[in-house]
Amino acid sequence: MKQKICSFILRLIGWNYKISVELPNKAVFCVAPHTSNWDLLLGELLYFAVGGKRKVSFFIKKEWFVFPLNYFFNFLGGIPVNRQKRSSLVDQMIDEFNSRDYFCLAVTPEATRKPNPNWKRGFYYIAKGANVPIILVYLDYSKKMAGVEQIFVPTDDEDADIQFVKTYYTAFKGRYPENFAI
Repeated sequence: MKQKICSFILRLIGWNYKISVELPNKAVFCVAPHTSNWDLLLGELLYFAVGGKRKVSFFIKKEWFVFPLNYFFNFLGGIPVNRQKRSSLVDQMIDEFNSRDYFCLAVTPEATRKPNPNWKRGFYYIAKGANVPIILVYLDYSKKMAGVEQIFVPTDDEDADIQFVKTYYTAFKGRYPENFAI
């Protein structure tokens, strides 16, 4: 029922989606371009529209975790991040993957809605450390198309892997294209 409702809402707002890969029980979802707060809601709708059964966790700055929004973000799977404090978030997420039969984590590698060509590599380190694939998820506002069409397995060449991921996203436009930097 949830799948049909989310598919209906996406169609109602004029969005289509395409999925051509099977979603594994454990994965890091790399979501880009990320230029708007609406990306979160579109991503949630997409995930359930394509048959996602459980919630996907995601990072969000701790400033959003204030009453009453904290209940909403907890419900959706939000993980508050204090960007002023250095912590071993990568190690914590690897432990989560290793301790569960099912865990999916959505990460926006730009880590901001502003232009940032220096993508954070945490999504990559988490996937590599937990030995899980990276699902490349796109939100293309110019075509009103969202998709999951590529599974990427990290290799031992970090720079080449990051370049591959960045190159994949060059075909897609965020809500504010000027804010997406490769």
